[in-house]
Amino acid sequence: MATVMAATAAERAVLEEEFRWLLHDEVHAVLRQLQDILKEASLRFTLPGSGTEGFTKQENFILGSCGTDQVKGVLTLQGDALSQADVNLKMPRNNQLLHFAFREDKQWKLQQIQDARNHVSQAIYLLANREESYQFRTGAEVLKLMDAVMLQLTRARNRLTTPATLTLPEIAASGLTRMFAPALPSDLLVNVYISLNKLCLTVYQLHALQPNSTKNFRPAGGAVLHSPGAMFEWGAQRLEVSHVHKVECVIPWLNDALVFFTVSLQLCQQLKDKISVFSSYWSYRPF
Repeated sequence: MATVMAATAAERAVLEEEFRWLLHDEVHAVLRQLQDILKEASLRFTLPGSGTEGFTKQENFILGSCGTDQVKGVLTLQGDALSQADVNLKMPRNNQLLHFAFREDKQWKLQQIQDARNHVSQAIYLLANREESYQFRTGAEVLKLMDAVMLQLTRARNRLTTPATLTLPEIAASGLTRMFAPALPSDLLVNVYISLNKLCLTVYQLHALQPNSTKNFRPAGGAVLHSPGAMFEWGAQRLEVSHVHKVECVIPWLNDALVFFTVSLQLCQQLKDKISVFSSYWSYRPF
């Protein structure tokens, strides 16, 4: 690699011409490719039905687990909301079968999906804001745009790959337990979240700690999945988790979206790397 001291005027002229071509042609080619990929990702989140425009079709997913058959059921997803849930729970102690389903007038918004979709929309907006006729004048301008797009894509991906950590009182207060008919027993808590390409349902069975209990009461902190033995205080009661049942189902279009995010982030990084390579040819930064 020639340094600025050794480079001839002709060599520098060639490099500068290649850099101008990168700014004027290749950058826009990459932006078009990114927009195409992210529009496909955006379509996965909207899932339009074949009927009225704007209608989002319902998808039914069967819950399953390789470790237990204590919980079985079907979740119905409509865009970013659970529109129906039909769950059977076999109580471990007496094998009593409980059935609970969403009330017909209720839906449960999945904030992770909504947030991921919003970040994708923001990334598309940033890319579309640079029309084909726009002339990038410096590499720094391209790097700034790529950083902004990558930030949105990283946030979108993280919302799906990193579920929120919640305390047990936060789960109890979330309102999800009040979505069901008949009403859930007071010794049950439920939580729903996205983890990667999976929709997960967790059922916590609780038992009250007696006031004279000799157990050392230590309230559990935040977690994605609490373990048996976790304790918390709710109202005037101290409670402990006795059993935990987790079931899940794969959402194929979430997997598609995660692939699109990965490919888009790689394209952004590759363009950034090309811009940075040119800077190494000069001791000063021509961008």
